Amino acid sequence: MSTLFSISTSGQGLYEFTRDVSRFVDGQGLRDGLLTLFVRHTSCSLLIQENAEPEVQTDLRNFFHRLVPPSTDPSMSYLTHTYEGPDDMPAHIKAAMMPVSLNIPILKGRLALGTWQGIYLFEHRDRPHNRQVAAVVVASS
Repeated sequence: MSTLFSISTSGQGLYEFTRDVSRFVDGQGLRDGLLTLFVRHTSCSLLIQENAEPEVQTDLRNFFHRLVPPSTDPSMSYLTHTYEGPDDMPAHIKAAMMPVSLNIPILKGRLALGTWQGIYLFEHRDRPHNRQVAAVVVASS
C-alpha cells in the first residue's frame, strides 16, 4: 500500500501534513503496521514535531537559520555551490542534518503519534516548491 503526497510550499518553514497521512492510513483498513515516509528532494526534510504551539515552528526555523545562514553571510564564505542562490547550499546542509525519512508505527488502525506530535515537511528554500513525499504502509502479520 503506497501513495505520493504533494506538498506546496511558499518558502522556508514547516508545513504540517498529518491529516493527509492519517486519512491515507485510515483508508488502508489494517490494524497494525508501519508507515514509512520519504521526501524525494535534497533541500527539505521531514520532522515529527509539536503541532500545538506555532512558536515551536518559528523557533526551529530561526535556530536553523542561525546555525546555517545563507551563503551571503561572511561565515559561509567557504561554500562553492552558490550559483543557485544564497539559500541553496544551506538548504542542502540542513537536509543533511535532519531526517529525510520517517517510520511511524500504526497501532489499532491509527498512527501511533503522541498527543502534540504532527508530521511536517521542513522546507529549506526561500522560493515556493511542490514537494513529493512517498508513503508506504506495511501490515504486521
